[in-house]
Amino acid sequence: MLPARVALRGLRMRLLVAFGLVAALATTTTGALTFREARNGVLQQSQDTVIGQLRGQVGRLAPELGYPPSREALRRFASDVARAEPSGTWRVLVTYRGFSATSVPDDPFDELTPAVREAVGSSVATVFQRVRSGGRTSLVVGMSVTFASPARLPTPSGVQVFLTVPQADEQRAVDALVTAVERATVPALGVAVLLALFAARGVLRPVRALRRATRSIAEGRLDTRLDVNGSDELADLSHTFNETAAALEQSVAELRGMEARARRFAADVSHELRTPLAAMSAVTDVLDEEAALLDPDTATAVRLISEETVKLARLVEDLMEISRFDAGAAVLHLDEIDLAESVRRTISSRGWSDLVETALPGPDALRGRVDPRRLDVVVANLVGNALRHGARPVSVALSERGRHGARPLAVIEVADSGPGIPDDVLPYVFERFYKSDSARTRTEGSGLGLAITEENVRMHGGTVRAANRPAGGAVFTVELPLRRDEPSWEDPA
Repeated sequence: MLPARVALRGLRMRLLVAFGLVAALATTTTGALTFREARNGVLQQSQDTVIGQLRGQVGRLAPELGYPPSREALRRFASDVARAEPSGTWRVLVTYRGFSATSVPDDPFDELTPAVREAVGSSVATVFQRVRSGGRTSLVVGMSVTFASPARLPTPSGVQVFLTVPQADEQRAVDALVTAVERATVPALGVAVLLALFAARGVLRPVRALRRATRSIAEGRLDTRLDVNGSDELADLSHTFNETAAALEQSVAELRGMEARARRFAADVSHELRTPLAAMSAVTDVLDEEAALLDPDTATAVRLISEETVKLARLVEDLMEISRFDAGAAVLHLDEIDLAESVRRTISSRGWSDLVETALPGPDALRGRVDPRRLDVVVANLVGNALRHGARPVSVALSERGRHGARPLAVIEVADSGPGIPDDVLPYVFERFYKSDSARTRTEGSGLGLAITEENVRMHGGTVRAANRPAGGAVFTVELPLRRDEPSWEDPA
């Protein structure tokens, strides 16, 4: 369903629709204008012919009418005027004051409208009107019979002549025009659609090439370039794409070089520091044992050196771990273990049993294939972070959760009762060396603990997220896919 919907909304379909609408509009408009002009021409020619014949017949017969005319003269005049049309389609009405006569006896002359009567009575000009009655169209013409003299303008004699002519032939001609226009419209639309297909193909070819090139760039092939043909807007777009891709390739290459140098520097420095730090740690251990025998000032200085040496050693170890992640050298050593027992061991080995509340399943209730060392690092970093930056009570919970029939998850939640994490800090808590307080220059940790936690969880195919609890305090949630050893079957033989 989705591909069909995308196709309907695609550029190709929009171009076809646009060309089709333009072609339909142009064809319809042209057909309508042609039809109107042809129709007007047919009707105008018929109208002019009828009016000319009527004027000629009235002008020829009017002198024989007499003045004032009698009813018999009016009837004869109407019949004579009607005979001007050999086919006998004319029907004539002649009126004089209160008298009237028709060419057809007892003809009601229903086509004559009051508007035409009024127009003829108020003007000496010939008046006409097309009237549709009973499904047929007729032309109604009216005129006044006038006296003409060289000395003055024509004056009405009071005799009015009205003519009704059926326009069946003209209607058939108009219907034929409509049929011709309709027949011409369909081929015109077909030709327009074909032209639209060719035009859309020409427009979409470079667009498709641009889409493929963009997708290739997104997949990391930064050396992708487009062929530039012509000098139109699409060619200019292709040229701009190539320039952008070249600039992007150069920038990425420079950034990768800088990143590689930075990683190599951190790894080299960390490696070089390990040997002197090992010696310093050994010395500080000896000094710690002798601190009780020293004077108070010297003992305080020794303890300070010992604490800072431990922090520096932890920072170096964290830097080495991050360097392994960056270099892709970190590997998982999976083993199926009791996850609850691993969490208990992590808390107990660091002396946190009295500081942390636990909600863990019973022995062997929740097992999974994980890297025990990395799981220990994850739990230790999160609990240590909660003890340092949060407030007691700190709780650790372990549970199993299904996800709509997919592989079950082991969920570890570490929560504290402190002030929580500011909303503007939450998106950055897993970044390296991030400090929520820019004025703070030193922290108790290395600033890499949460970043290392995230990398270890990601290596297991899991996720870790931070949030604030409604009741107060921060909560970190780790979700690890549960991998279990498949049972092995041995041949009884």
